[in-house]
This record gives sequence, C-alpha cells and structure tokens, in this order.
Amino acid sequence: MDGTPTIGDLRLERARVREPPSPRSAADTSVRKDRQRFGRIPVGLADSAEATVPWMDFEFRASDGRVLGAAEFGDSKGAPVLWCHGGPGSRLEPMWLDRVAASAGLRIVGMDRPGYGQSEPHPGRTIADVVADMVAVADRLSLGRFMTVGVSTGGAYAIALAALAPDRVSGVVACCSVTDMSWPLGRATMSPLHAHAVWDATDRDAAIAAAVEAHGVNGSKMIGGGMEAALADSDKELFADSDWMANAMRGFPAMFTFGMEGYADDRIADGSGWVSFDVTEVRCPVTVLHGTQDRMVDVIHARHTAGLVPHAELVLIDGLGHFSIEAHIVPEVTRLLAGL
Repeated sequence: MDGTPTIGDLRLERARVREPPSPRSAADTSVRKDRQRFGRIPVGLADSAEATVPWMDFEFRASDGRVLGAAEFGDSKGAPVLWCHGGPGSRLEPMWLDRVAASAGLRIVGMDRPGYGQSEPHPGRTIADVVADMVAVADRLSLGRFMTVGVSTGGAYAIALAALAPDRVSGVVACCSVTDMSWPLGRATMSPLHAHAVWDATDRDAAIAAAVEAHGVNGSKMIGGGMEAALADSDKELFADSDWMANAMRGFPAMFTFGMEGYADDRIADGSGWVSFDVTEVRCPVTVLHGTQDRMVDVIHARHTAGLVPHAELVLIDGLGHFSIEAHIVPEVTRLLAGL
C-alpha cells in the first residue's frame, strides 16, 4: 500500500468533512401530495455546485482483482441507499441530490458499474455479475440492509439486486427505467442509434464502435444541444438551471473514463432481457417511478415493469421527462422507508 488510509481492503481515496447542511422546510421534501400531482420539480433540490462535493470517494478491489469505485452523498449516518446509475453514468450521478438527501436523512452510495468512473471494465458481464459487485460495495461500507435506486439503465440492476439479495434490500425505486428487453414492444421503442445498433453489433468491439458513433468520443455528441430532441420541456427547464448543470458537468468526465466500454457492456448485458435473475424473487416493496413525457425511455416501460415485479406500485408524474423525474426519487425513497 502507498500509505493511503484503508478500511479493511477498501482503499480510501478522498474524504472531506463538510459543514452540516442548512435546515430545510417540510415543503422541500414533502412534495408527494401536491407538487407531484402537477409534475413540478420540487424546489430546493438543485443546490450550488460548491455545496455538493462527495462526502467520501472510495476505491477498492473486487475479489477478482478489478478496481471498483463508489461515492457517498447525503447524511453519512442516515438510512443507506445504494444508487444504480444510468447508462452512460457514474457514481457521481446523485451528486445534485446531496443536500436534499442529507435533509431527508439518507446516506446515498453511488457505485460505478464496470467500465465507468473508477470501476475497471468487466467484458462479458451480466446484470447478475454487477449485483455481486454491488453487494461487495454494501459489505465494505457496512450498509447492512438498505434501499436501492435504479435510474434508466440502472433500474434493471436495482431490481436484480432485490431479487438476488432479498435479505439485504428493503425497498426499490426504479426511476425512468428500461424494462426487460425481451419484451418486443418495449424493445421497439428504444433508439435505433443508441440501443439497437449496439445490440445488433457482431462482437464487443463493434458494439463499442456503435456506442461511440451514437454518443461521440467521450460523449461529445451529448453536449452543445446534442440531446435536445430527446428532452421533455421539463427536462429543458432543468438543463437551463445553472446549478444543476454545474453538477452534471462536474460528473460528466467520469462517465467516459473507459470511453464507451461501460455503455456497450450495459447494452450487451440487457440486450437478451432479464435472463440472469428471476424477477419473481423480489420480496420488498418496489416503486416504479416514471414521467409521462419521457422521450428517451417510453412510459410503456414503466407499465410493463410494474406488471412484472411483485409488490410493485406504478407512480406516473404528468409532464415530467427522463431527467426531471429524478427530483422525485428522494421523496419516493422516504415514503417507502416510512412504510417499512
């Protein structure tokens, strides 16, 4: 070792003690009954970029020697929540919710899936393979029993975690999530360029090349208005918020540490459907959260997932899109926790 502090075999890369978050009114977090009904973005969720530095950034080795990365946000002593990011994405995805998570008493741990951020690629990985990594992160950080959140591509991983480790997961929020891609109607709604071209590739190298063609080198086609056509009006409003965008751009490079390897491996893993886990093994309450104006993952995905997953409740928010819906994740997590 190089003298860096360690926790077991977890190597601590960065730790920063912050001032306690400023108190929030109940209106900032108790938004389900009125604001959600009208599809508004709850106030107070996008804090300044300076205020949303990760509480801790972790890097350690999996049992097979691969490096895994994770970051912690919110209340370090709060109720644990394991966050499964979208694709492309990274452990830094929940950064913009740091302060509101702290106010709600949530300890959010974001983990890089292999091929993103600090986590080294794992070619040929399945959805279930990543669940093993997530359980390892939970063990190393002593999370015990925890909630899990899955955003977009990450929804399948959150649900799989609940199915494969039912004794560890107390509840799931699957937000704007891609459903089981063995379902032809849902599969047909996915982007020909961003999804089908990767699924149809002859091998992994071709899949990576297709992902680069869709997103640009290091995501270059995603910025400068490149995502405009896929945004709902509520998403455009969110993108115009300078604080939210500052956090998004701060985490952007971590999405492409390994180029498009992580994204290609995500699509290869979900292309055949949910075959590496049995969704009927889910035992905990599940909220399937989706905006009705999502132009990236059609709302029919949410309806299908809610029908597949035992104990699932479908929550649709009028007028919200693929990104703006994320403002309702913390309220949904706290609601599920209150019912446990």
